[in-house]
Amino acid sequence: MNGIEKITGQIDADVQKEIDAALDQARAQAQEIEARYASQAEAQAESIRRKGEQDAALRQERLVDVAKLEARKTLLAAKQDMVGQAFDLALKKLLALPDQEYIALLAKLAVAASRTGREQVIFSQKDRSRYGKQAVTMANEMLAKKAGPRAAESAGMLTLAEEARPMAGGLILRDGRVETNCSFEVLIHLQRDALSAEVARALFA
Repeated sequence: MNGIEKITGQIDADVQKEIDAALDQARAQAQEIEARYASQAEAQAESIRRKGEQDAALRQERLVDVAKLEARKTLLAAKQDMVGQAFDLALKKLLALPDQEYIALLAKLAVAASRTGREQVIFSQKDRSRYGKQAVTMANEMLAKKAGPRAAESAGMLTLAEEARPMAGGLILRDGRVETNCSFEVLIHLQRDALSAEVARALFA
């Protein structure tokens, strides 16, 4: 029996050694796998972190660009509004001219726009009643002086139209079906595109 017990004991010992060896190997492989995956996880985490930082930086850059663009738009809108106010002020100053200066301005406009000297002059209702006759008379005098004595005898005369038009100031010349609009609103609108840049430089130098 002792011999059998020794043999079985030896077998148990050998088996235990194999089991222990297998366990050691399994533990080593597990540690190796764990280390490998830990390294991969760390690398992935670092990659995710870097990508997150890059995305955050890119988003910040985009937000800054958008903010700058909005600021430029706001500034441009403010400048355009101020330029518009400058032209509105110009209209108000024209309308606020002293009577004689205003009449002279209307006469000059009529002379400059007249092509035949026989047009009808249309004013706003207010200007027609207050300044119409004087402005047309002055314009005819200027046209006669411009044409010379001989030409003035055969030249036609501007006449004050019976009708009035809705406008802030200025006038409209009508020759048959042809009209030349010299209202202040139209004249300022025509000059606005040409002068806006110059006005902006004056305002924001």
